[in-house]
Amino acid sequence: MKRHLLTLGCLLGSLVLGAAGTASATGEPHWVETGTAYTDTLGGGQGLASRADGTLLYRGLASIPLDLRLKGWNHVGDPDIARGYTFDAYQGPDTATSKMFAVTTPAGKRYEYVHRLDPGEKLNNSFATVSPDGQWLVSGEWGDQNRLQVFPAPLLNPATPPTGGALKEAWQITLDKPVRDIQGCDFVTDTRLVCASNDATGTLFPQIRPLLQVDLPRKLDGQPITGAVRSLFALPQRSVCTDGSFETEGVDYDPTSGTLRAEMIPPGACAVATAVYSYR
Repeated sequence: MKRHLLTLGCLLGSLVLGAAGTASATGEPHWVETGTAYTDTLGGGQGLASRADGTLLYRGLASIPLDLRLKGWNHVGDPDIARGYTFDAYQGPDTATSKMFAVTTPAGKRYEYVHRLDPGEKLNNSFATVSPDGQWLVSGEWGDQNRLQVFPAPLLNPATPPTGGALKEAWQITLDKPVRDIQGCDFVTDTRLVCASNDATGTLFPQIRPLLQVDLPRKLDGQPITGAVRSLFALPQRSVCTDGSFETEGVDYDPTSGTLRAEMIPPGACAVATAVYSYR
């Protein structure tokens, strides 16, 4: 994440609205951009999640509690909220052999679930998203991947310890196409996720920093499953600042309002304010 001084121009240069996608070959509705908001990058530039009342929870480096920092958890990913429980994805330094999911109850009690890395698993813990039935926690690694990881959802799935502890991977979602640098995913339905990619190469999909859709043949049920991946559209990259690179961050779908949101950190001096684009 970048830390620079904010300029007024980065805000003015981003206030443009427009259509965000095209209808699919099957005639499915397409996402249309409806607005832009901003959040402080240090406090909210890693991800966001919608609460039941429609307000938003943001996560950034500044939101990591001190006690977790002291334990070595120095990065927080894109969060999720399910049934009033907040799920946060934490990772440690490059030498880490574990990753951690922190779950905060509606009453404010936090429990820590630590997953020891399996052979070949990357230490990255980019996001956490919970299936609509509350039983499965989906997460992902950095770089080129052909899978999403699936864990029993802490606290909500009775297979997990009730007060924190070890968390083993249950199984995986195999992807029919590789993806790169996924920063966040969220469920839209029981059988569909949307994922924000920071891939700027254009080699895996035609779009730069695309929003991806992953369709599942059935709802998650504890058995291995294959997801069909396709690119929907390029996430906006609009700013008057040109020194540096954009960075895709978190994504959230609010089922109550039907609003999809995705974060983009602009380059250079504009990076202090993260743009939050809304779609319906």
